[in-house]
Amino acid sequence: MSSSGSGRTYVVRHRARGNDEPTDLVSDVPLEAADDLSTTGGIKAYPNSTKNVNRTLSGLASLSSSYNVSVPSAGAYNSSYDIWDAAHKYEIMLWVDKTGPVGPIGTLQGSVSLGGHSWDVYKGSNGSNQVFSFLRTSNSSSGTVDILPILRWIANTKGWMPADELIGTVQFGFEITSAAGGLNFTANNVTVSSS
Repeated sequence: MSSSGSGRTYVVRHRARGNDEPTDLVSDVPLEAADDLSTTGGIKAYPNSTKNVNRTLSGLASLSSSYNVSVPSAGAYNSSYDIWDAAHKYEIMLWVDKTGPVGPIGTLQGSVSLGGHSWDVYKGSNGSNQVFSFLRTSNSSSGTVDILPILRWIANTKGWMPADELIGTVQFGFEITSAAGGLNFTANNVTVSSS
């Protein structure tokens, strides 16, 4: 994740589907990806930036993020946060933008307004871990998300994960299913802050 001029560094990670080893680099500049991917189904790539949090949910006083992206009007993808607990038992996805025939894992649980946005909430499993997906009810290319109330709602209101779960990382990137002909995805600015 980049925070231009902030003096902070973030790990920028790209893992092409089917490749177990991600490519990592440390960066303080915006994340950019240009992909020419087939139009067959399934996620092909998730170029993303990662911020280590490594704090228990109950020990967090704040966790928020701002984003500003430039995305194509074609293709099939989502712009999303991917928040992981340290043991990778729980994956929390916050989709702020989606285009084309893409959808979350699981079944619709209802709608909720949390963290400054309105979301449709899905719950399911990918076979390895529980997945809680929050799909913003309208697309957004920039904004601020107060992540902590979302995590507390999952743990304290719904009971879907422990209230003392260790939150490992917050990622932001683009889950790309198809980008035929070569499309550009740019995270102009993404910041994550926690205390």
